[in-house]
Amino acid sequence: MAKRTILVDGKNITLLTQDDEDYISLTDIAKLSDEEPRFVIRNWLSTQNTIAYLGAWEGLHNPEFNRAGFRTVKDEFFEKPFSLTPTRWIEATKAIGMRSTSGKHSGGTYAHKDIALNFCYWLSPTFQIYLIKEFQRLKQDESDRLNLEWNLKRTLAKINYRFHTDAIKMYLVPPKLQQTQQEGIAYASEADMLNLALFGMTAKQWHESNPTLKGNIRDYATAEQLLVLANLENLNAHLIKEGMKQSERLNKLNDVAIYQMELLTSSNVMTGINQLEKGKAPKLPHGEAFKNTEG
Repeated sequence: MAKRTILVDGKNITLLTQDDEDYISLTDIAKLSDEEPRFVIRNWLSTQNTIAYLGAWEGLHNPEFNRAGFRTVKDEFFEKPFSLTPTRWIEATKAIGMRSTSGKHSGGTYAHKDIALNFCYWLSPTFQIYLIKEFQRLKQDESDRLNLEWNLKRTLAKINYRFHTDAIKMYLVPPKLQQTQQEGIAYASEADMLNLALFGMTAKQWHESNPTLKGNIRDYATAEQLLVLANLENLNAHLIKEGMKQSERLNKLNDVAIYQMELLTSSNVMTGINQLEKGKAPKLPHGEAFKNTEG
């Protein structure tokens, strides 16, 4: 669970991110009031509009939503006095849109961003505008950093590809094969060998499997795959200089791809096994020769 703080109109507001969903501290927002934050949150929860909103949100997003418990809460609303706490709401309905944590420094009530903005509007429409602005700025900054990381790794792969093709021209293409078309066949062969080692298919096979997609297989690679691809290109250039046969290089590069992808993906707790299965290169049968295909 990632935790960070944003500054909204001079006040620190804590955010939690789990399973790609953002939760905002209602406790921090409630400090806008002169009352104790837990009483402010309880007052908001104890209104008919809030209960209706929370029920609608959970009904759309929570497959385990306890509708019987929700009806009980609604019925209790008409019994006076009525006071609903976050803990009571979560326990009665199995809600996922709100969560309460304990602790002297990290405790408090958090809510999904949709619900937090509703609370913020109830408390202070003006502050809600500032919160939306700062939250959007934060998400844009995070998106820009991710795009920069992907572009840097894509650029690294392209730079290494230049070194790779130079090695092919110097060590694989005989002097009599200096014609452009013959060189292109050799380059495609080595590029496809890397595709096979990392992605489990050649460029031609990928296009046949994805006829509606534009670009090539590498344009749809993950950041982790692009990083491994850059490493494979460097390693392959070295193995070419050592005089290793292509079939031997293919098996060695495939082993390296599997090992590096497992290292990169196994540490990603958020995506776990699903990311691992999507990202790692398939193991080729031992000794299988690379078959030249156009792509």
